[in-house]
Amino acid sequence: MTAPRVTVFGTGAMACLMGARLARAGSRVTLVGTWPEGLRAIAAQGLAVAEDGGTWHAPAAALPLEAPPPPADAVLVLVKSWQTAAVAPHAVRAAGPSLLVTLQNGLGNREVLAAAGGRPLQGVTVMGATLLAPGLVRGFPGQVWLEEAAAALAGWLREGGFDAHAVPDIDRHLWRKLAVNCAINPLSAVLGVPNGDLLREPEPLATLDAAAAEVGAVAAAAGVALDPEEAVAAARAVARATAGNRSSMLQDLERGGRTEIGALCGAVVEAGARRGVPTPVNARLHAAVRAREAAALAAVP
Repeated sequence: MTAPRVTVFGTGAMACLMGARLARAGSRVTLVGTWPEGLRAIAAQGLAVAEDGGTWHAPAAALPLEAPPPPADAVLVLVKSWQTAAVAPHAVRAAGPSLLVTLQNGLGNREVLAAAGGRPLQGVTVMGATLLAPGLVRGFPGQVWLEEAAAALAGWLREGGFDAHAVPDIDRHLWRKLAVNCAINPLSAVLGVPNGDLLREPEPLATLDAAAAEVGAVAAAAGVALDPEEAVAAARAVARATAGNRSSMLQDLERGGRTEIGALCGAVVEAGARRGVPTPVNARLHAAVRAREAAALAAVP
């Protein structure tokens, strides 16, 4: 069987983790991005994953966003949600008639890719990943959920060691992940702590529960098979499973970058307003992260 050709848009933690495991399983992987340091590191030494007390490497190519894309059997979009509009035309061109899958956080990415002329499929990752250096990542256990039409990609991911599934009810998984993100990411970023610390004190735990429950209530109002109790249970479970991980939003703030808060809590507040569902905790977390984001960006030379 010919090795699958997979192009990954993104050079961050999750892009590197997925690319590395796919490459180690035999896929021909190319990462496409705009981060010069990441592209240089990947081009020079491939991808590296720190786990089990050591580090293993996998081969991968690296291309800037403007370069002609290589032929691909699947294109994965793993850039930050605020970068989707800029990447969308390139990802659509790279995919052509092949699989185009968004595995990004939050709401709205699928729609942006479709507006650029693509036929995107939705994917959902429920796992942690921390970028230790350009091209070097540490991963945490979790699952990958894909639309049924992406069953081939689910198989390639399983060969790479992921717990991956193609399912008929992807929107339920999307909103469940949204509840997890809205509960863990902004709170860990505001408090400056790893995910597991959110479970150790009554006040942050109450905020985590309330944020997740609001997402569950909005999802239920939108006709998605998710209720507040399940949303809370999911957020707690992921915080436990990724206890040592520093969330992507916390990592963004620490390096003075933009966050995905608009596609997370901001999107939930907007969706709740449309459906008459109050979301005060998500609104508060959205405002708190925006303030820290502005301060972090202002501090960058």
